[in-house]
Amino acid sequence: MRVIFMGSPDFSVPILEALIEAGHEIAAVYAQPPRPAGRGQKEQPCPVHGAALEKGLSVLTPKNFKDEASQQEFAAFNADVAVVAAYGLILPKAVLDSPRLGCVNVHASLLPRWRGAAPIHRAILAGDTESGVTIIQMDEGLDTGAMIFRETVPITPSTTAEHLHDQLAALGALMIVTALDDLAAGRVQLEPQPEGGVTYAKKLERSEGRLDWNKTAPELERAVRAFNPWPGTWFMLPDTKKNAKEAIRVKVLAVSVATDNTDNKGKMPGTIIDDYLTIACKDGALRLERLQREGKGAMDAADFLRGNALPAGVVLG
Repeated sequence: MRVIFMGSPDFSVPILEALIEAGHEIAAVYAQPPRPAGRGQKEQPCPVHGAALEKGLSVLTPKNFKDEASQQEFAAFNADVAVVAAYGLILPKAVLDSPRLGCVNVHASLLPRWRGAAPIHRAILAGDTESGVTIIQMDEGLDTGAMIFRETVPITPSTTAEHLHDQLAALGALMIVTALDDLAAGRVQLEPQPEGGVTYAKKLERSEGRLDWNKTAPELERAVRAFNPWPGTWFMLPDTKKNAKEAIRVKVLAVSVATDNTDNKGKMPGTIIDDYLTIACKDGALRLERLQREGKGAMDAADFLRGNALPAGVVLG
């Protein structure tokens, strides 16, 4: 079929590649406009933009579709279908209705759970035991369209956002090829989303990465996995060696919930309660296993403690 592809981040790239490999004609690629990035704050194209250019595809980066000119430009491609995967812009009805078979969305959750911007991270953070990909026929709502089909994957106690992201991107790439085959053959049976079980995955904020010891140990353990690699999780450590007034940011890369008879009763949340970097939480205790000081390499807790005096009784901010 003649396809318009609309996507922006890394998640979308395997889906675009799968469409090309399946033999579909990519009439155009739409992506978010280039944005400043890196130390020099030079404008950089998003991953889909870069991948499309490498394949010699036409790329458009409108800021929105509010004006009639952008809508007419979209319609002029005379596409059979538009495939949307983490594009990042709201599509008005004129755009949704333009392709012959409409617009279909590859969404990284088991809808109607986790509509919105950050379904992968929110699923891990909430302690969900499964996630997946849902292919929907788009309507004007936020991820509210009727389902074409969906597939599940388990979320294990070791699943990180990075791992789940890659799993779902690969799964979405397989599913969209099947979905387009079914659409072309008229085999699709649209299923409305259930009215119950709707949740919203709000956009991630960098500030969410700061570990709050007033949460439970299981909540913090999930946060470390959910915010890996971005925004990451961290706490502030006073630089006692230099008597500095400013604290040092320490990234937390791996943790476990303490399951031994660690005594944290009566301890203020944030208190180090043993010689192994086990931290008292609102409920339970969290053992820090791999850390990274600003400007330093990542290291295991034992190596970290050799260079940073953190005896039991110290309270982390």
